Amino acid sequence: MSGCLTPSDAGVLLDIHVQPRASRNELAGLQGDCLKLRLTSPPVEGAANKACREFIAKLLGVAKSRVTLVSGDKSRHKRLLIEGMTVEEVRSVLS
Repeated sequence: MSGCLTPSDAGVLLDIHVQPRASRNELAGLQGDCLKLRLTSPPVEGAANKACREFIAKLLGVAKSRVTLVSGDKSRHKRLLIEGMTVEEVRSVLS
């Protein structure tokens, strides 16, 4: 789990791998050094990016505005910034 979490000045960077068009939104464990997410939304017009941010925000119990897509706008591999949280806090929720 620690490979996908990186501390930053603003919070925590989370590396994820997204599988769009899944049957339901869920965490699917680790894939390499990334946390794998299965999302129901298609990868069209940013729908999967929005669903990804919303799912992580709800899972961590933070406002959607505190979860920002840093990189991977058109890729399955994405990096999110979760503002105002520490690596330990994120790890405890995701474990």
